[in-house]
Amino acid sequence: MQPFQIIFNPTSAGELSRMPKDLQLQMLGQFRGLPHELQRDEGNFGHLGRNARTLLRYRLGDYRVYFERHPLGVVVHRILSKNTLKDFLYRSSLPTGEDEQLQDNPRFWELIEQARTT
Repeated sequence: MQPFQIIFNPTSAGELSRMPKDLQLQMLGQFRGLPHELQRDEGNFGHLGRNARTLLRYRLGDYRVYFERHPLGVVVHRILSKNTLKDFLYRSSLPTGEDEQLQDNPRFWELIEQARTT
């Protein structure tokens, strides 16, 4: 099996570092099965697409990890608390499911792009 890297961009690394250490370790431990789930397209991934870009959402307890596939593994763009997402969706007042709401909302993609450009 080829090495699999989980690459955190500066924004997602900052979000992870602001969490309590025990939560960081728990979250990183849950990434252990990610390579196998991605190879077999198993797992509970949400898919968000815009233009030719596809993000995947991985639920880790009360957090949502948004990432893209990368030749070396994955690049994590954001780690958001589900409460942060609920607040975001509430302020957006959109009536569909979580992935559909985020996928169709340009403000979500701006949030992802901010992480990419910093």
